[in-house]
Amino acid sequence: MSEQLVIKKVGILLRPSTPELKAFYFKVKELFESYDVEVMIDMNGADVMDVDGCDFDEMCNASDILVTIGGDGTLISAVRRSQNYNLPILSINAGRLGFLADINPEELESFFERLMRGEYRIDKRVMLEAVITRENGEIEYSSVALNDIVVSSDSNMIKLNAFIEDKHFNSYFGDGLIFSTPTGSTAYNLSAGGPSLFPLTSAFVLTPICPHSLTQRPMVLPSEFEVEITTENSNATLTLDGQEKIPFTDKDRVLIRISQKRACLIHRLERNYFEVIKEKLKWGE
Repeated sequence: MSEQLVIKKVGILLRPSTPELKAFYFKVKELFESYDVEVMIDMNGADVMDVDGCDFDEMCNASDILVTIGGDGTLISAVRRSQNYNLPILSINAGRLGFLADINPEELESFFERLMRGEYRIDKRVMLEAVITRENGEIEYSSVALNDIVVSSDSNMIKLNAFIEDKHFNSYFGDGLIFSTPTGSTAYNLSAGGPSLFPLTSAFVLTPICPHSLTQRPMVLPSEFEVEITTENSNATLTLDGQEKIPFTDKDRVLIRISQKRACLIHRLERNYFEVIKEKLKWGE
């Protein structure tokens, strides 16, 4: 069992612009309050629910855990937004696929009893960090991704040069590259022909997207490796978790590495990764 949390205050984030979650939100709020836990909701969700909300940073500072109501996208957004607070996150699935959001509506009451008794586990998931350095050596941008970082061009094919320890090891010509965490290995990476990794593995995957050479294959790298990317295109884009796009040019260098931060996800004790992947990907059917 993971370390037991003292849960006195929780912050709730909802899938954006989804008023149909109103009854769901009040059910979760009622359950927490029945255990004398104070519930806060961020401004965006509060506007949709027509209740009072609070500033996101204020909510994170005051909360013991965050709770997302939505799908995997809602959870990923919460992880990225709260990266500086190191808060465990419980995700309640009101979406469709739910690889990460594993608490379903019909399980709420029974899981809340176990949560408040300390019967749960906290998985610490690897995240990737992207750093863009301009030609003058100044860091222009830095952020993290829970699923993947994609290097591509919006308008045409792209040539990418990849370096490890300042040594060139490959050049890729095609639609781009996917840098995937173990958590994200069953997302875009899997669709592009990359391998699925056990989610608590300390490694990441580099997968070419539609490369022009059939010899270009996915590569799994250990966590201590850092990959630097340059491009010969003037309109390249870095996309983090499909949620944030950052342009860069042939004058820039992009560093991709495992972040020192971890995503802390609250799960049921009996959650089994192989059962989840078998169900979601319909293996054996």
